[in-house]
Amino acid sequence: MNSRVLTVGFDLDMTLIDSRPGIRACYEALAARTGTHIDADLAITRLGPPLADELAHWFPAAEIPAMADLYRSMYPTIAIAATPAMPGAPEAIAAVRAAGGRAIVVTAKYEPNAKLHLEHLGMEPDELVGDLWAEAKARALREHGASVYVGDHTGDVRGARTAQAYAVAVATGPCDERELQEAGADVVLTDLTAFPEWLDTHRRTRSR
Repeated sequence: MNSRVLTVGFDLDMTLIDSRPGIRACYEALAARTGTHIDADLAITRLGPPLADELAHWFPAAEIPAMADLYRSMYPTIAIAATPAMPGAPEAIAAVRAAGGRAIVVTAKYEPNAKLHLEHLGMEPDELVGDLWAEAKARALREHGASVYVGDHTGDVRGARTAQAYAVAVATGPCDERELQEAGADVVLTDLTAFPEWLDTHRRTRSR
């Protein structure tokens, strides 16, 4: 990868998409299907980590792989249409392209379902890499030469820093501004509507 080409990575859930309505509905359907109590309203307050981490709150360890498969099989028909883009998300990707750069998505979400979300919302990143969480995201960020990574969770900040990428946090997920700053974010934006202006300033500063 040519390191001189601007490459910006984005997280998906609660960064590019507001996945709470779809995920809530999917957990409610999983609870109905299995007869297991799942507090879907609580679950959507801690989005970011892998699905198995949340399922561990509701199912015995031995059942988690099967429950994850069931959840993922139900997800496309329940969650995709119910999930909107976050404010400023399409414009953030467009800003990277306008700067002559590449936009990639690196997410902990199951990659086939992540792809469905992006297609449904008309967002077309240059690359999509799923099933990576926190520090493990650094592998994909380094592979694709990302110099910036944008996410809403402290795990995203850790992934960016592990990859030695500029850590841009957006306070649109479960982690507040203080948590993101304490995790080591280089900058915390209120949401992605502030990203195009930030990117322009960042590029001009770096080119001096």
